[in-house]
Amino acid sequence: MNLELLRKLIGGILLALLVVIFLYTPFKEYAAFPKEITLFEGQELKLNKAAFVSAKLSGEDNSKLEQEDAVVALHGKHFGKNQMFLELAGFPIKKVDVNVLKDFKVVPGGQSIGVKLNTKGVLVVGHHQVHSDNGKLSPGEQAGIKVGDIITKINGKEIKSLSDIASFVHEAGKNGKPLNLQILRENKKVETEIKPIKEKNGNSFKLGLYIRDSAAGIGTMTFYHPESKKYGALGHVISDIDTKQPIVVEDGQIVRSTVTSIEKGSNGEPGEKLARFSADKEVIGDIKRNSPFGIFGKLTKNIKNHVLDTPLPVALSHQVKPGPAQILTVVDNDEVKLFDIEIVSTIPQKFPATKGMVIKITDKDLLNKTGGIVQGMSGSPIIQDGKLVGAVTHVFVNDPTSGYGVHIEWMLNEAGIDIYDKTGEKAS
Repeated sequence: MNLELLRKLIGGILLALLVVIFLYTPFKEYAAFPKEITLFEGQELKLNKAAFVSAKLSGEDNSKLEQEDAVVALHGKHFGKNQMFLELAGFPIKKVDVNVLKDFKVVPGGQSIGVKLNTKGVLVVGHHQVHSDNGKLSPGEQAGIKVGDIITKINGKEIKSLSDIASFVHEAGKNGKPLNLQILRENKKVETEIKPIKEKNGNSFKLGLYIRDSAAGIGTMTFYHPESKKYGALGHVISDIDTKQPIVVEDGQIVRSTVTSIEKGSNGEPGEKLARFSADKEVIGDIKRNSPFGIFGKLTKNIKNHVLDTPLPVALSHQVKPGPAQILTVVDNDEVKLFDIEIVSTIPQKFPATKGMVIKITDKDLLNKTGGIVQGMSGSPIIQDGKLVGAVTHVFVNDPTSGYGVHIEWMLNEAGIDIYDKTGEKAS
């Protein structure tokens, strides 16, 4: 047998052995065993292991270990860190970090809310041509101002609303002097000059810009933290209807809202909740942040959903499993109800991401009423095994019965609530 043939034979045997090893169930279980485990106080986590592999903890101050045949049951006793070792014939083969988090609970929402946002500065949403003695032109467009720009200062003075601009435009028009604008463009400061022009056969001066300083809409409350009063809602960013850009928030308010009717969804046409702000327009909270994970702030009034008004534990992304679940939402008036869904798939995430779950509506009553997930349902809390696991965020356009959900831990983080901290709240 020549050397080349022998080399190929040995290579083939080694490759076959590797394939057998990788397909060997105990090896697959070992490879799948996590390097780090996180659970809450009082929580139990069961993991599969090879029957001939044993496990032990470095100490039992904060956690307890039980094992039987091929299953390890880990119990979180107290807040703290620990280490678990997998051993084969008395030799350690893998180290697993164990983190036990302080028992943490929030109250699920489900209520329909009205949202009122005030932008930081004024938002440019379009250009228009001004009829002047020199023809039709847009001073704003000529000055290089773009749709989506936010005008924050004029002549060095801060701009907060549309009413702040009128006096500057009128004065500059009369004096024939340009205005110095400071603009926020994609988080970068830009400066430019613009000279207002007078309308033909009129006395007013124009910039040739369409601008806006506020926005309004509806959504669904996801949770609130009873101790800090911090809340999270919507599960996705609020973007301007014209520019499609996220709204940079100066401040805002949430109010109670009432669902008046439902436009049912169908393939290719997402449905929509039609709602109005409550008659008293009572402000129940402020808005401090508009992020890819929703809107966040603090409640100023107590709210109840009258279904699940007691605090629930939360699940981390790796603890969410495919299977039955429920959502809390409103489809009629202001009555919050539980509806059945299926978590089709879920991705354990180490870093914040907006699309962590794929969900499907299975509740016949909800399907008959809405056709599936509709606009205005965003933020509806997802409950699985008595825990708050996430929120509804997006609908699939070609299948309104299905859509995405975001894991609750990322919304808690955006709200300024740190579940990994002893106090359960970030320092301010």
